[in-house]
Formats: sequence, C-alpha cells, structure tokens
Amino acid sequence: MLDSYESLIKIRRQVFEEVARLAYEGGDYSRIEEIPYKMLKGEAKYRESIFLERAIVAERLRLAIGLPVRSADEHAPIAKGIEEAIVPERFYEPPLVNVIDFACNACPQDSYFVTDVCVGCLANPCKNVCPTDAIKIVNGRSHIDQEKCIKCGKCAGVCPYGAINHRERPCEKACGMNAIESDDRGRAKIKYDKCVSCGMCIVNCPFGAIADKSQIFQVIQAIKSDVEIYAIMAPAFVGQFGPKVNLKTIDDALQKLGFTGFYEVSIGADLCTYDEANDFLKQVPKDLKFMGTSCCPSWSKMAKDEFPDYRDNISMTLTPMVLTARLVKREHPNCKVVFVGPCSAKKLEAYRSSVRSDVDFVLTFEELMGMFVAKEVDFNTLKERPLKNETTADGRGFAVAGGVAQAVVNTVKKLNPDLNIKVVSAQGLENCRKMLKDAIAGKYDGYLLEGMACPHGCISGAGTINMFSKTKGMVELSKRETPKKNVTESEYLDRLENLD
Repeated sequence: MLDSYESLIKIRRQVFEEVARLAYEGGDYSRIEEIPYKMLKGEAKYRESIFLERAIVAERLRLAIGLPVRSADEHAPIAKGIEEAIVPERFYEPPLVNVIDFACNACPQDSYFVTDVCVGCLANPCKNVCPTDAIKIVNGRSHIDQEKCIKCGKCAGVCPYGAINHRERPCEKACGMNAIESDDRGRAKIKYDKCVSCGMCIVNCPFGAIADKSQIFQVIQAIKSDVEIYAIMAPAFVGQFGPKVNLKTIDDALQKLGFTGFYEVSIGADLCTYDEANDFLKQVPKDLKFMGTSCCPSWSKMAKDEFPDYRDNISMTLTPMVLTARLVKREHPNCKVVFVGPCSAKKLEAYRSSVRSDVDFVLTFEELMGMFVAKEVDFNTLKERPLKNETTADGRGFAVAGGVAQAVVNTVKKLNPDLNIKVVSAQGLENCRKMLKDAIAGKYDGYLLEGMACPHGCISGAGTINMFSKTKGMVELSKRETPKKNVTESEYLDRLENLD
C-alpha cells in the first residue's frame, strides 16, 4: 500500500523521526508530550477531531518507544514508563503488534450486499443460485438477509449487472492467519495465539489503527554508550533509501548515525543456502518427502504451528539474520548487533530465547530512515567505501520471491550436478498454507518449498520504504555486479560449523 496510503505513511514515518530525534538529543524525555502538537497543528485533517488525531499519534509514539498502548479510560502522560525504555538492553514486551482501539473504524466484517446498481431484473439469478434462501425481492430489488448468508459469493458471480459487492475488513483480508476478530464494539482485535507478526494488517489498515512496537529508542541509547554496535543489513535494503544509498555508501551513512560498521546479511544467506542444500541432499526423499525453506519466520511459524506433524519438513537451518549476527559476534565479542530489515516478523524471531544472545535489536527500513532524518544525514554527501564483495549474487537474491529456492537449486547443482531439484514457491500465508497442504497430500514429493509471508518476497515487507518494483530492479542490478555468483564461492563457508 506504499503507493496509495500516503497520508498514513507520512504520519507513521514522522513518528519514527520524532522518537529518533528525542533519543539522540536526550535530556528531559517528558517533552514527548509536545510532539503530537508539533506534528498536528490547526484543524483536523484526517478525522473528525484534532484531539483524536493527537491522541492516536500519542499511542504511536508510545509504541515507537516500545511502550504499551493506553486505553481510552487511562489517565496517564505519554511519557509514563519511559524511564524503563531508556535502558539499552530492554527488549519489547509482548504483544508486538497492537490495535489502537480508538483509531479503529470498526469496519464491517466479511459480507455481501446489494448496491444501487441492482435494476430488479426478472430473471433473479442471484435469488435462484442462493443455497440458503438468503435473498428476497423487496420492492422490486434484491435484498440479502445477513443472518442467512453463508458468504459463498454465488450471487455476486451470476449478477449480470455486477450489482452485488463483497465487502471485507481490510486488516482481516490481509491476514493470512485468520488472526483478526472483533471486540464487543466491532473493533479489530488480534488473536495472538494465531498471529505470526507478518505485519500485513499494519500496512493494509486504511485507518492506521494497527502498529507494532519499535526499538529505535533503545538502539540509539546503545549507540550513545561506549559499546561497539554493528548494523547487519538484510539483502532487501538495496534501493530502499534511494539511489544515493547503495552497497558502497551505506557504511558511511550508518556511521553518521553512530554505528561502528555494517555487514550484509546476504553473508548469512550464503551460509543458510549451503546448509539447506546439504540438508536437502541428505534428507529428501530418504527421510523427508519434501523440505520447506527456513528464512521467513512467519511462514516457518505458521507451518510448524498449524502442521505440527510436519514441522521436521521445514528446514532447521538457522536464518540468515541469526547466522550473520553470530558471525559478527565471533569477530567482535563485546559488540551489539542490530538487524535492519523489511519486516515485523524478525522482531518476533529475535525475541526467542535461542536468538536473544545473537541479535540485540531489530529495526525496519522505515525506522532506520527515521534515524537518518533525525540526524539530518544528507545522502548526497555520502562517501563511497571499498566493497569487500564478501557475499555472492545468490545470497543477495534472497530479497526477492523465488531467490531463496533458486540459490539452493544453484548450490545443489554445484554439489551434485546430476540432481535436478523441483521447486514450488508461494507468497502470502494463505497461498503458503495451500502449498503445504498440497505437499502433505503428495503433490510435491521430492520438492523444495519456498514460503514467503509477503507478496513478492522481502522487498514488500511491512517495514519497507520503496515500491517493490523499484527495489527488485536494484536487487537484480546488485546481483549482476557481484563477482561471486554461487554460494559455494563464499569465503565464510569454513566458519559455518562453528556458528551452529
């Protein structure tokens, strides 16, 4: 929705900028109370009241600092609990994804309804195909009894005038986990036992009522300390910040924010690919009928939670984020590691006890951009620094749908030239679920399954900045310019054994 939700995106990103500025400047953090008035002046632009607009921004500020949202009945300053958030080591408290109740429009749930386009035709095809007798002719026009309607959509399919529309709550439609329900007032409510933090509800809510917690505040506190802090950048970062921020200038840009240096997560993608390719050769089809990729945490969690009998069919290989973080901490034992990527789900992954010692913080590209703006970093003045070319084209290709599976296929061809791997891929959790069901039914025996929660892959994650079409082109360009093509050429392969 980067191209059509401009006003919401502007507010969200301005919140990140203001929180970053607040953290960098330090001092009396109670001045956070002034930010809603700084951001929203004069009359209301988006809602019926300027006071409501400011109240919603206040909750977004709290979430951006990592604090919980307040209820409409709670009388407390925005800064309540901010002392706890100042600690660099503090990680967010669940839940990660939150609904700001009084920002929710209580959109109608899944339903079919007859519009004014209905002309009351004599054939009444909508009535004739309805399996529950939910359609009646009232005053010459069709009328749907919502209590009888089972939402099969047959009526909409046969109407010759297209007069019957299907209305879906945007956040619910975007959620591939059926994790959105309604509270007693019709407002969206998240079923956290099902949520995998893919972030699709966040970017698809046209009222901006859903947001996730951020660690901008804590990252900047760590930067201001005397500890070394390294950013590890997901492959999808290429093209996110415009043409001036590329593989040769990103190091200078990050150091202007206070980072010690950076590593490409595509280094870990190389290692992940090599490990996954070897696992595939050893286990499929001898021990497993098929194998699913491991790098997307939302897809992996969905598969293991909903199909526990087949959890071993999802690769146990560590994700590129974890492998890169472990590599950095082996080289810099006392440092802090910040993963910067396109999605909210990595925040959930980093929260796991098995990963917490490897990844100290997680930021999205949007949140990092807020830091750049707060520090007034001029991208036109960035200096190019020698690129070590430590990664491969296949590793950088992880950012785009199909790239993970292709990297594994290319590696298997190097390890076993006589074997041709069959691949199937899916984007969006509903499609991923269908793919997995088909595999369990025997349709994909001997296949490698690539699952991606976001459409088009990581380049369309909830925390991205640029349109996927532009980013995809930049990723492909970076792959073409990378001297090493296959992960078997990675200079880090001999370290893989020590990272498990």
